[in-house]
Amino acid sequence: MRNVYVLSADMTKFGKSPLSARELALEASKKAILEAGISPSDIQAAFVANAFSIAEKQGHLGPILMSGLGVPDVPASTIESACASGASAIREAWINIGAGIYDCMLVVGVEKVSQLDTITATTYFSFGSDFVFEGACGASFPGLYGAIARSHMTKYGTTEEQLANVAVKNHENALSNPNAHLHKKITVDDVMKSPVVASPLKLFDACPFSDGAAAAVLCSEDFLRTKGRKFSEQVMIKGSGRAGGTGALFQREDLTSLNAAVLAGREAFKMAAVLQKDIDFAEVHDCFTVAELIAEEDLGFAARGEAAKLTEEGQTRIGGELPINPSGGLKAKGHPVGATGVGQVVEVYEQLHGKAAGRQVRDARIALTHNVGATGGSCGVHIFQLT
Repeated sequence: MRNVYVLSADMTKFGKSPLSARELALEASKKAILEAGISPSDIQAAFVANAFSIAEKQGHLGPILMSGLGVPDVPASTIESACASGASAIREAWINIGAGIYDCMLVVGVEKVSQLDTITATTYFSFGSDFVFEGACGASFPGLYGAIARSHMTKYGTTEEQLANVAVKNHENALSNPNAHLHKKITVDDVMKSPVVASPLKLFDACPFSDGAAAAVLCSEDFLRTKGRKFSEQVMIKGSGRAGGTGALFQREDLTSLNAAVLAGREAFKMAAVLQKDIDFAEVHDCFTVAELIAEEDLGFAARGEAAKLTEEGQTRIGGELPINPSGGLKAKGHPVGATGVGQVVEVYEQLHGKAAGRQVRDARIALTHNVGATGGSCGVHIFQLT
C-alpha cells in the first residue's frame, strides 16, 4: 500500500439547515477543494457517504454532486453503512489510493433530516438496526442504547451521574466549535433533570438529529509531488481498521462492548505501529453518552468499567491526558449520519494543523477517529499522524 494523505478537509455547519443534501454536499466539497488549493478537475473519483436518501427521495447523489462541481464524467459511488458511512467512505478511498488506482479522491458525507417529524426520523434511523427483530418491534436506537447503558451500569456500577459528565464535557467543547449544532453549556444537574428518553438515558444523554455535510480530499505522494507540495506537515493516514458485528443486540453475549470497534481498533493500531499512549486526542462515536465510555474501553484507552472515572477525573477534557471529542462529538457537534465520520476527519485535520482555535489540543500530532454504525454492526477506526 502507498501512503495516503488528507490534503484537506472542511465542513458545513451542523444543525438544522434550509439547504438540501445536494446543496450541503456541494458546499462542503467546494470548501475542501479550495482548502486543498486544487481544481475539481484534479479529482479522479469520489465516494459519497449517505444513509437516508429516502428522506429527500434522492438517491444516487454522486453524479449530482460531481455535475455540480463541473466534472460530471468523474465516477462517484454512494457508501451506506448506517452511522459508520463516513468512516467506510474514507476507508474505501484509502484503499483505492493506496492500491494505486487513483491519486486524488474526494470523500463527502452528507445528511438532511430536519424536514422530517421526530417519529418519521426515528423510524428511518431504526432501518439501520436489525429491523425485523428490533425496529419493527418498537426498539428504537434510544431504546437499544438504553439497554446497553443499563447493562454497563449493572456490570460495572456506572452511574447516571457519570454518564452526565460525558455530556457536560462535550457541550463545553462544542462552545468553541463554530460548526457545532449545539452551543449550550450544561451541568450534571441539567442532564439529570432532562426528560427520560429511554431509561436510564435522558434527553441530554442523546445526540441531536442534524443536517450537514463534511468533505475531505485524499491523495497519494505522487499527487503531492506533482503539485509541488512538501511531504512535511501533511496529515497521513497511518492506520485503517474496519470490522463488522452482529446486527441485533439479542444475538450478543455482552452488551457492554462493541466487538466491531475492538477489531477495527486492533487493526488500525497494528497498522499504524503506535500504542494507545501515543494518541494525542480521539474523536469517538458518542451517539449517546454511554457510547463514549464504551468506545474508550473497546479501543484500549481504559480498562473495562474504568472509562467513567477518566471523565470524572478530567483526563478526557481538553488539556487532560487524553482529550476525547474536542469537537463536541456527536453529542454536541451534531450527528448528520452520513457526514459524521468525515466530520471527525475535519476535526483531526484542523487540530493537527493548529486551526482549532479555542478547543486546540496542544502539540497534537497523532489522532484517532472511531465511527460506529447502528449499535455496532459496523465500525471504522482510523489513525492519523502529522508528518
